Amino acid sequence: GRPVSGWDVDPAAREAAEAHGVRISQELTGVVVLAVPLPVMGTALAGLRVDPGATVTDLGSVKVPVLAELGAALGDRFVGGHPMCGTERSGHTAVDPDLFTGARWALCLEPGTDLRRWLRVAEIALAVGAEVVPVTAAEHDDAVAAISAVPHLLAAALAAAAGQAGPLSLSLAAGSFRDGTRVIASDPAFVTALVEGNAGPTTAALERVRAQLGRPWAELVADGHAVRTATAGRRPARVPLERAALLALGRSGGAVTRRLAAFVEGWVPGP
Repeated sequence: GRPVSGWDVDPAAREAAEAHGVRISQELTGVVVLAVPLPVMGTALAGLRVDPGATVTDLGSVKVPVLAELGAALGDRFVGGHPMCGTERSGHTAVDPDLFTGARWALCLEPGTDLRRWLRVAEIALAVGAEVVPVTAAEHDDAVAAISAVPHLLAAALAAAAGQAGPLSLSLAAGSFRDGTRVIASDPAFVTALVEGNAGPTTAALERVRAQLGRPWAELVADGHAVRTATAGRRPARVPLERAALLALGRSGGAVTRRLAAFVEGWVPGP
């Protein structure tokens, strides 16, 4: 229900987008979303004409370095974001209209963030079916290291070790190997940028995994199973449009699902 215009350096991507109703233009306004690889995030707007009143956000998987670069250039016009969804596929042929449905969308709320601009980006995320998680860039990077960067490294290690085990192992590989190594089918440059761009938190998270692997196997399996199969309810929550309250919602494991006049509604984990 919103008009969409955009630009891509790939002519095939521009043609595909135009065929789906996107207006192709180098003049951008409203909420401008940078959906580009991390290494080119800082130069993605070069040569484009961006309305001075536009709010700029991104979809990058690392937030502290992106905030440092784009925040310095754009000031309070920039709101960092990261939708926690996607697959190992990339490019315009990988589009999925349901990609964001039910996904958590981390949205950075720093001391200098303009709350009105934050809400504009949040409304876009809510409109495509996501649930918004208010975070700081540093909190995001610490959390995502454990559940995104490390799984990519573990998938790479599993695949490489299976390759060393020989062709028989690979020929017998089934569901557990496929699921455990799926993400490393992603573009290697993307994965490298993900882990190297968040090196400190990723190193700390990887050390926690190494420590777990040193435990007695029965204990490790039991504890891992308990975490993975645990279920928690949801309790409704309503918080004011205020930075501390929004961040408290995110830190509790909750998310925003609806914006009201002076409040947001969402949920926090229940019993």
